[in-house]
Amino acid sequence: MSEIVNRVSQSKLITFDLEDLYPEGKRIVLDIKDWLYEEIILKEKEFRAFLEDQDWQQYQDSYVSLGCSSNAIIPGWAYMLVTAKLGPFAKKVVVGSLEDLETALYQSALENLDVSVFEGKPVIIKGCSNKPVPQNAYILATTKIQAVAKSVMYGEACSSVPLFKRK
Repeated sequence: MSEIVNRVSQSKLITFDLEDLYPEGKRIVLDIKDWLYEEIILKEKEFRAFLEDQDWQQYQDSYVSLGCSSNAIIPGWAYMLVTAKLGPFAKKVVVGSLEDLETALYQSALENLDVSVFEGKPVIIKGCSNKPVPQNAYILATTKIQAVAKSVMYGEACSSVPLFKRK
């Protein structure tokens, strides 16, 4: 009987897992509709007073996505004002959905990623994750790794989808 050989572990294939870049921390969706008059009208004086009465420390070391779930038209300065209040406490603030927040976090992490370890090598971008990895993170990772890798695949070593091969 011949010995079972794990060819995947012996290959030069490098697995890149986006979960490794996931920044730990609390995510908070901050809906400002409750701070508006009848959830639709922003009255500057009342809005500013409401912001002054908030306990901003509750957002300490959190990642915050700002939005408004009502059909109100929110001026840009309102989000800027909320961000100024969150600034000393939150790690990151974005206007948009939770997915927009995750995309911004991954974009920051990928911009600082040293891709020299992938130089001239076959790379597989791991597809399954237990953490919320937005689709945009896969796009950003593919673009960054493709610039230096010999080839880029997606999935798992046993069942990958080829994306790019350098000629």
